Formats: sequence, structure tokens, C-alpha cells
Amino acid sequence: MTQHPLFRLLDDTVGPMLRRPPQLQVAAVCTRAAPRGGCDVLLVTSRGTGRWILPKGWPMAGRTLAQAACQEAWEEAGVRGNVDPDPLGHYTTEKVTDGGLPMPCRVEVFRVHVHDVRKDFPEAGQRTRRWVSPAEAATMVREPGLRALLLTL
Repeated sequence: MTQHPLFRLLDDTVGPMLRRPPQLQVAAVCTRAAPRGGCDVLLVTSRGTGRWILPKGWPMAGRTLAQAACQEAWEEAGVRGNVDPDPLGHYTTEKVTDGGLPMPCRVEVFRVHVHDVRKDFPEAGQRTRRWVSPAEAATMVREPGLRALLLTL
């Protein structure tokens, strides 16, 4: 069966935009020692929907992926710490573009061992932050791959 020329044209022009390879983002899983043993994880709310997420963003010129994740931890959560140079793992998600189209993203997650928490930071008035156990964090986030990563802590 031959495809109608209009559908072929749509597939040739719009199709590649919808089948883009995933874009790379970096995230920081910020941890501190928990009083009960183990660690706590810091989650922040997203600016758009208010759902619970890790601080994350795009790679930055002149910085390693780990350094970019550490910078996102500062800007979005107000924490400083020592970042592991190798990723803890990754997960996939979809980011909605300004035009409303979903964009697949692969998010490399780096652990930041927090040693300083500040009240004043670049996005302080735009986000809420909460320290929780890794198990509780896993119930608060949306992405299955991120849930699995949090449960490894």
C-alpha cells in the first residue's frame, strides 16, 4: 500500500523533530548524613509544575558534567558540597519545550556530598526544598529510573 503524498511529506518534515535523539542533562543527588544512619536526599520543586525533582540542568561550557551538576545544586537548592566525578547512574525523562513539544532527555546523575546549606541562593524564592530519606524521595519523584537510582543510596 502506498502512502499518500501528504502523509509522506509530514513524515519527512515533522517526523525527524518527533524522533530526535535524547538531549543530555545533568542532575545532582544531594546527600547528607542522616541522624538514623545512612543518608538523606534533598529534593526541590520544579518551577513550572511544583513537582519534586533533583536539581538539574544543561551541561555547561568549560565545566565537566559533574561540575555542572554541582552548580545546579547551588543555583536550585542552595547547597555546596563535594561532587563524585563519575555519575551514580542515569534516567530518562521528557522535557516540554516552550513550543509545547516533548523533548526526550537522558539525565546523568552525580552525587553531591553536601557540607554547606544556605538560605540565600539564586532560585531561593522560586523553589521549595526538602530533606527526606532515599525511600521517601523515591515515592515523591515521577520518573521510574530516578526512583530506582534513589533506592540504591
